[in-house]
Amino acid sequence: MSDTSSRDLPGYAPFDPETQPNWVVPDYHSSASRSPGRPAIPLVQTLSELTGPVYGHGAVQPLDHDLTRNGVTDGAPLGERIIVTGQVLDEDGRAQPDTLIEIWQCNSAGRYIHTADRHDAPTDPNFFGGGRCVTDEQGRYRFITIKPAAYPWGNHPNAWRPAHIHFSLFGPAFVTRLVTQSYFPGDPLLAHDPIYMGTPVPFRDLLVMDYDPEVTEEGFALGYRFDIVLRGRRATPLED
Repeated sequence: MSDTSSRDLPGYAPFDPETQPNWVVPDYHSSASRSPGRPAIPLVQTLSELTGPVYGHGAVQPLDHDLTRNGVTDGAPLGERIIVTGQVLDEDGRAQPDTLIEIWQCNSAGRYIHTADRHDAPTDPNFFGGGRCVTDEQGRYRFITIKPAAYPWGNHPNAWRPAHIHFSLFGPAFVTRLVTQSYFPGDPLLAHDPIYMGTPVPFRDLLVMDYDPEVTEEGFALGYRFDIVLRGRRATPLED
């Protein structure tokens, strides 16, 4: 999924770099140190890379998709419950079953459970902040979680990251991987976020979830839809 070659295998559209962010975005200061200094060399994936070995699909547990329950120790996590669902599709709109999806996020106060997070917001002992599931035969996935908060990140004065959820997708082998993140509609911080704004204009809104009343469960949680397209002109922008 993260392969950037222009292979001409049947059923695969060429990778389209116009949909993807540049490696170096000047306003995103750390992108310069995290990016290669020389042009990438495309490597065509062979059958062995495309067919195995699989990574982690068999380790998914029944509560892994429910972040409101998979980290509970002595109560319920704090914050607004939400449901995030969608389909994983190829460039022709065909569903991609058996795709392992992992998500991670901060809690409702804007804090990750990670030793590197120095934000002085509180941690939540009942919220682990990570989940996983495997797409069904229609390429569908579904997570129940807590809406993440904005948090300061030090990129520039008074810099705050908009609320977001990170996604990692594994295809038929661990070398076929896509990493991206999704945002919430109407967030005023999007216009000030160099990561979101570093995505090409016609495609950056592909990173924004849609509120969906059909997904919303009355009295329980708001629902959002976020479809992920792997290749082609409507490919979801990924993190290189």
